[in-house]
Amino acid sequence: MGNGFQEEEDVMKCVICKHGETHPGLTTVTLERGSTTLVVKSIPAQICENCGEAYVEDTLAARLLQDAEEAARAGVQVEVREYLAA
Repeated sequence: MGNGFQEEEDVMKCVICKHGETHPGLTTVTLERGSTTLVVKSIPAQICENCGEAYVEDTLAARLLQDAEEAARAGVQVEVREYLAA
């Protein structure tokens, strides 16, 4: 966690509610495509303290979308996963 400076840099104003600030936390992401539903738990994100909106880093979001696309191609209907860092 260090000296606290990094946490200050990560804080942003929520673009959804426009009132809360975000702080590091974990969220669950659900992706649906056709008949496929992929649920990934414990995703690191910036979470709004006011409304709970979660912001996931772009590279992680791209990885999640790729995983969902692969699950859809494999014919998966419902899958629940725990996030594992690459």
